[in-house]
Amino acid sequence: MKLMIASDIHGSGEYVEQMLERYRSENAQKLLLLGDLLYHGPRNDLPFGYAPKRVAELLNSVQGELLCVRGNCDAEVDQMMLQFPILADYAVLWLEERMVFVTHGHHYSADDPPPLQRGSILLHGHTHLMAMEQREGFWYLNPGSVSLPKGGNPHSYMIYENGVFQLKDMEGAVLEKCSIL
Repeated sequence: MKLMIASDIHGSGEYVEQMLERYRSENAQKLLLLGDLLYHGPRNDLPFGYAPKRVAELLNSVQGELLCVRGNCDAEVDQMMLQFPILADYAVLWLEERMVFVTHGHHYSADDPPPLQRGSILLHGHTHLMAMEQREGFWYLNPGSVSLPKGGNPHSYMIYENGVFQLKDMEGAVLEKCSIL
């Protein structure tokens, strides 16, 4: 299965359109969203193309292809706009016989991970900073942010296929990759 992983949209209709174009061109089967979908949050400036109603419309159009976890800027009122569940604090996936703990990153993070077995994967957004590294026996992966990257990072997402994670910019160029096999 090919997954596209993205985080921290923060209500940008412009970047959601780009993200969905990349999703289609990547031919991924599922789009895994790591939270902060509609609202920009009090600490962030308005992202380019801020249009939360448009974001809801666009995401609802692919609702059957989405798997989401709740971000710190996501609320029950956002769920009223969306036709797919977004309020789970985490999800657990199994890829290549490895546990992948999927969360937004405001409760569990690379610096404060959940209990993980050696070789497990912690996948989260929240920081708006791309990451692909091994820490204390587990993999830490972060796709960065679709609409509000920080730390000089580009607008980005991640692809998983056949045991390989790839960080990509919004033009689809591979920035970094790692194999979990």
